[in-house]
Amino acid sequence: MAELRQDFTKEDPWRIFRIMSEFVDGFGELSDIHKAVSIFGSSRVKPQSQYYKLAEKTARMFAREGYSIITGAGQGIMEAANKGAKEAQGESIGLNILTPIKQRPNKYLTRLLEFRYFFCRRVMFAKYSQACLIFPGGYGTMDEFLEAIALIQTGRMRPRPVILFNKRYWQGLLKWFKDNLLRDKMIDTKDLQIFCVVETPQEAMETISKYRYDR
Repeated sequence: MAELRQDFTKEDPWRIFRIMSEFVDGFGELSDIHKAVSIFGSSRVKPQSQYYKLAEKTARMFAREGYSIITGAGQGIMEAANKGAKEAQGESIGLNILTPIKQRPNKYLTRLLEFRYFFCRRVMFAKYSQACLIFPGGYGTMDEFLEAIALIQTGRMRPRPVILFNKRYWQGLLKWFKDNLLRDKMIDTKDLQIFCVVETPQEAMETISKYRYDR
């Protein structure tokens, strides 16, 4: 009987209950968050990196302005953002993902949620953030960026600021957008206005403060 029960928990109908529980737990835990930004970026950068320091400074500034900081709970940029938020005595939230390559939550979290499913976790980022702040990173960061702008482009997510930090890092990708996607009419000119690029926390704050959320 034990073997049969174990096999049943691996079947798709059982997974639906796990998915539902992740949504219920996430909505319940974050229901009191009304003003937040999500910060994405590489888990590989070290504390001495300019990107780490920039993310820490940015999160500290936003936390002082009353924003909760939401990250993926890991190391690198995520740790830097949670560190800045916690040092500013702000809400420092981590949405950790449980994968075969286990990610250890950083020590600067004031609130931790853990997810088995990426899509459940992403719903939490989308639902509770007024803006996405995206620092240099790899495949995971690019995935978060592209999903955010695709959801806004298709009207599946309420428009919000999507802000890339550091023009030098992103300029190759943005040039490819223009030279290939726009040239071949895979996107419209207006689609390039879904996101913007900044260099400083002050620019990011100004962008968000001027944003019209009712459009």
